[in-house]
Amino acid sequence: MYTEKVMDHFTNPRNVGEIPDADAVGEVGNMKCGDIMKLYLKITDDGVIEDVKFKTFGCGAAIATSSMSTELIKGKTVEECLKLTNSAIAEALDGLPPVKMHCSVLAEEALKSALLDYKKRTGKDIPISEEDLKGDDDHHDHDHDCEE
Repeated sequence: MYTEKVMDHFTNPRNVGEIPDADAVGEVGNMKCGDIMKLYLKITDDGVIEDVKFKTFGCGAAIATSSMSTELIKGKTVEECLKLTNSAIAEALDGLPPVKMHCSVLAEEALKSALLDYKKRTGKDIPISEEDLKGDDDHHDHDHDCEE
């Protein structure tokens, strides 16, 4: 059901924790399904993600996509991070079962939420807005009992 990469990131998640003096924090989730991700970013003056940490409450796929997303954005610029999609996160994990794709959406949304927070804190001209975070909730509308 899960790829070796998903199992590796689930059992050995990278970049777990929080950054007390983070430059940006994003938190997304849906209480209905229980998946919640909080992402912390430390960003240099020239816009490079120098450190990233996460805390995720959810299933193994949610933890694996959170871990992989941190690996994909560390060392990248804010502009490069804006281009990260949930599909790219799933591909980096060698795929996810269709019923778990919503976990990769959660990781993408947490990153967007953090980058929007960074824009608000710094006033920098970053092409992201509240509208970018208003996806549909259909990907959260599922029954975990039927997925395992």
